[in-house]
Amino acid sequence: MIEKTVVVSMSGDAEERPVAVLVQIASRYESKVYLVSGDKKINAKSIMGMMSMDFANGEELTVVADGTDEVMAVKEISEYLAKEN
Repeated sequence: MIEKTVVVSMSGDAEERPVAVLVQIASRYESKVYLVSGDKKINAKSIMGMMSMDFANGEELTVVADGTDEVMAVKEISEYLAKEN
């Protein structure tokens, strides 16, 4: 299991389209992938869970992955969250 903390830097807040893209990215991987914010730990492959997370620019999120492709999963999701869309 690995994890990485990133600061969200996306244009706009966690709107439907960026969240949907994030779920698509997470779903490419076999590893279990979660986003953690405070006391919330959400399955990054769940669209309903991700829409309930309500994260915003400047917020710190921890990307956690556990599985055979965990390194690439954390890398790609972290890069997506930290880029300007």
